[in-house]
Formats: sequence, structure tokens, C-alpha cells
Amino acid sequence: MSPRLSRGLGRLVFGLSLALVALQGPSAGAFGTIIGLGQNAEHERITRVALGCSARAPKPCFEPGSMAALAGHEGSPGAIAIPDITALTLYNPAHCDSGDYFARPGYPHSAAEARAALSACRDWMRAHLEAAIRDSGRLVDRQGRLAGSMDTRDCYRLVLPSHSDKCAVISDLGIALHVAQDFYAHTNWVDQPDRGAPISKTNPPGLGHSGPAPWFSLRGDVAFPPGLISGCFTAIPESMFCNQAGGGGRIKHENLEKDEGRIEPTVGLGTTPRGRINGNFARAALAAIADTRDKWALLREGLAARYGAARARLIVCALVSDDPGRACNAAWNGA
Repeated sequence: MSPRLSRGLGRLVFGLSLALVALQGPSAGAFGTIIGLGQNAEHERITRVALGCSARAPKPCFEPGSMAALAGHEGSPGAIAIPDITALTLYNPAHCDSGDYFARPGYPHSAAEARAALSACRDWMRAHLEAAIRDSGRLVDRQGRLAGSMDTRDCYRLVLPSHSDKCAVISDLGIALHVAQDFYAHTNWVDQPDRGAPISKTNPPGLGHSGPAPWFSLRGDVAFPPGLISGCFTAIPESMFCNQAGGGGRIKHENLEKDEGRIEPTVGLGTTPRGRINGNFARAALAAIADTRDKWALLREGLAARYGAARARLIVCALVSDDPGRACNAAWNGA
């Protein structure tokens, strides 16, 4: 998700490149959604670090094929890319954009409007987690047996994609995780401004936190964080939008975004203007990894609350396993 390119040109190029391989299955290999145009598949990499079966990730973890459906891989999108390669690319709640406010007289977007935009982003994430819980009911019957279709090999192929029951749940989860990750890249929760320049609309204040935002956790009644903002986004090029007559304008997406940088083998430096200073990209990426794990835990808690512990364990096994019929049964305990 390079806001300057992939929220428009980058996503178009991605779609055209996928069209060339649409009649084939996924290939092997990969925040951003593509590799190139300044991006390095940051959404995919964050998701793999957070939930893939490695020494770093907690269990239950996603096995390679199921992870490919969720996170994508080189040359093929996964569910995490849906908001970047569909009409959702311009839908601000899917990316936590346009929650901007600047405490100066005459600023054209109020603090209440900024809070409403960020609350809409939070509600969007909640709705898709709830959809994942609802759609998961198709994976296991009331007798505690696997049910529904589980093939995920062609979930996101552009031509004749699979519409399996497991694909539906993975899609819900991917959309929710995308916005969970974008929150840290697009807001000022983790970042700090350029200390060598005055605070301005192009150098907005930052909150400088480390780790996930309690307000964004969906757990409990947590107050909205004072000073939390994101940048205005309409379309590209950003220079043409979010401007006002008379030379004014709004804090833009490009003034806060920390979308691009190194995730693997270790989280490193960012490459966007806001991301490359003060360790801002690393804090955004690490917070996104932690929050991705928390949303996966929240989904599992929701499954247990709705379907009971035994059915929930089997649903989770079906989601993470590449061969649920072999790996899962009602006695599976998630270990």
C-alpha cells in the first residue's frame, strides 16, 4: 500500500500483471501489496511474521497453503490485498484514512469529523471480524464434523476464482487484518514528527507510542486517544486533492504514511519521508504485527463464544490447516 502509487497506479499495475497469470494457479515466493514501485509486499510480510508457522509466531499458526490464501505470495494476491486491488482502494474506512485534524483556526476538517472517520475505520474492522465469525459456521456442522468446501488454491485468481467456504472466511479475515495494519501506517499513533522542523500540516504532531493502540483493540470501553489523526486521501496524485482555496489544505495521507520499508528478515528502516525518521516505520510495523496477532486471537475468542469451545477448535484447525480432512477432528486442541 504505497499511498502515493498503490492507492491508484500501483494497484492498477498490480491488477494488470495479475491478469497475465490469471488463468494459471498461484506461483511460489513475496504496508505494500506488490513487490516494486517502492513497495515490498509489506502487508504480506507482516501477516506472515505475525501468523505463519515459524519459530517467531505463536500457535495456532497458518500452514503454507492457507497462509498463501491469507497473505498472498509473489505474483499472486491473498485476502490481505483485497482492499488494495478492488473498489475498496478508494474507501477510506478500509484504510483508516481522512481522519485529519490540525488545531489551527480555519482548518477545514473538525476534530469531531476526524474522530468519526477513525471510528468508521474501527467499525469496518469489527464488522469484518464479525463476518468471519458468522461465515465460519459453514466449516463445521452441529455434530462437530468438518463441513463445507475447503479448497483455497484459487481464492483470489482473477478469472474463475474459487468461492469455497474457507475462502469466504479467509477473505473476511484478510479485510479486517488489512485495516488493522493500516491503522499503524496511516495514523500518528506510533510516530514522531521531524524534530528539526516546526509542527505544521506537512509535519503533523505524532503520539509516539510503541505497540498496539488499546482503543483499536475492540476490547472493552476504551476512550478515543486525544490527538489521534490520519491523513486526508481522495485519489492520486495527492497534490491535486485535499486542498482548499486560498492556498490552504489538509494534512495529507503522504504526510503521515509509513507504508514502505524492510520487514524481513528483521524489521528495519522505512523509506517514506515520515517512515524513515525517528524509527517511525519500525514502530508501525512492530505494532501492526502485534495487532495482527491480537485480531487473530479476538477472532478465536469470538468463535468460542458463538459456537462453543469444541466446534471453535475445529473451525480454527480448518482455517489454518492445508489438509483439514487429515489434520482436524473434534478432539483437536489447538496446541
